[in-house]
Amino acid sequence: MCRLRTSSCNPRICSLKSIPRLNPLHPHLVPKALLVQRKELHRCHQVWRKPFNGTATEREEYRKEIRKLLKRQMEEKSAQVKLQRISKANEAEHLLEVDRLALSSEKQQNIQHSKALTAYRHENKRLMERSWRDRALTRSQEALKERELLHLNPINWSGTLK
Repeated sequence: MCRLRTSSCNPRICSLKSIPRLNPLHPHLVPKALLVQRKELHRCHQVWRKPFNGTATEREEYRKEIRKLLKRQMEEKSAQVKLQRISKANEAEHLLEVDRLALSSEKQQNIQHSKALTAYRHENKRLMERSWRDRALTRSQEALKERELLHLNPINWSGTLK
């Protein structure tokens, strides 16, 4: 039995049996539900029941059992924490390896990109130098041609060669 307080602070008493848990349309489920409730109640209270009365040996046996249970729980918890630490360490190592691989691939891409840009620059430089040479050659050839033409047909600026 437990006491519940409503908003107006009037206490009322209720128990598990007073709360309807099953639909009354299914009476064949009631015994099964009661059996499950009894088993659950027995399971919960069997392990953690405090022996109020008993001899010193019974109390010591109970305490020994409690210590054994607590020790087992602590060992399970430490094993679980250890496994979590190991998994986190493995995950960190994996992430470091992935990061290292990404950095190395990025470095290789940067090297390839710089090599491609260097080759492009050298090719542009070679093409520009060739065009400059071709332009200089055509200019020198045009200058030679104009000199020959001037030798053959000089310009008469003073008008004396008529």
